[in-house]
Amino acid sequence: MSTVAIVLDYLEQLAPRDLAASWDNVGLLLGERSAAVERIMTCLTVTPESAAEAIEGRANLIVTHHPIFFRGIKRLTGDTPEGRMLLGLARAGVAVYSPHTAFDNTRGGINDLLARRLALTDVVPLRRASECGSMKVVVFVPEKDLSRVADALFAAGAGQIGEYRECSFRLAGIGTFFGSDAAHPAIGQKGQREEVHEWRLEAVCPPSRVEAVVAAIRGAHSYEEPAFDIYPLHAPPSGRGEGRLGSLPQLQSLGALAAAVKATLQAGPVQTIGDPQKSVQRVAIVCGAGGEMLADALRARADVLLTGEMRFHDYLQARAEGLALILPGHYATERCGIEDLAERLRGRFPHLQVWASASESDPVRWV
Repeated sequence: MSTVAIVLDYLEQLAPRDLAASWDNVGLLLGERSAAVERIMTCLTVTPESAAEAIEGRANLIVTHHPIFFRGIKRLTGDTPEGRMLLGLARAGVAVYSPHTAFDNTRGGINDLLARRLALTDVVPLRRASECGSMKVVVFVPEKDLSRVADALFAAGAGQIGEYRECSFRLAGIGTFFGSDAAHPAIGQKGQREEVHEWRLEAVCPPSRVEAVVAAIRGAHSYEEPAFDIYPLHAPPSGRGEGRLGSLPQLQSLGALAAAVKATLQAGPVQTIGDPQKSVQRVAIVCGAGGEMLADALRARADVLLTGEMRFHDYLQARAEGLALILPGHYATERCGIEDLAERLRGRFPHLQVWASASESDPVRWV
């Protein structure tokens, strides 16, 4: 018998969660790991339509690209369409798992799939993992504050390394200070140099949590002016990272490449920015919404960036910088990955019934 845990073990080997963006909400989001699994449905997004399909098809597990519970939820009731949908899934015993940006970024993930479909060569990450590094927060505390400050920074989001939490390093030493007449030292006297036995406490921290961690340190520390340092960290080269960059086998016009993208992704109308006759060869790829990586494509000297959608002002910046854009839509750049994931799950678990949602469709319609 297969369980949710067994399937998730495979998915997390395929797309390790530490590849996900720091702002993302990946993993098991609804359900129990011990629950039995006989049927799995993949989809791009859990909507009322795809949720109803999963329940009618007696799915035990939905693997959705886009997470549920992406924003904080204060109540879960039947008063909203989302609440009714999620309560229906819970009543039917349907678990929900999302790999999202981990699946975008993993080897063989959606961005690699797009690169293969365009026959790109010499494919590398557009933004290497070392450029997505975390931070290290170092704070100096007297022994009486050590446990309280450590608990506070862990609670604020520091100290997570892979599957381990509350990771830190501590080293004893001596700190000095000389307080002015306006100072109010928690230890020792102002107006003279003091030497205090302190601990150096350090922990890694996602960039998005630095502000919260510093606030937590200040709140838990007894010093009037806690001493702390914040260091950027760079991981060693690993071949991991976000987006992809590669080369077409030969020069193509922007218009011809856009037509090839439309055909291979079975997309609707494809937007382009740039002269359709411009020759392009060096291609950057970011599935979904890739506006935040426009600067990465420019730094990499890409001729064209393929992504699902971007903001209007990103279009203007790309045009001004001479970077062509191909935009077949968010759905078109990611739905292919969901279909591919269903095939992988069927291959890994041939005794299970696995399908990609048949009710799901691109919400955008062109008139």
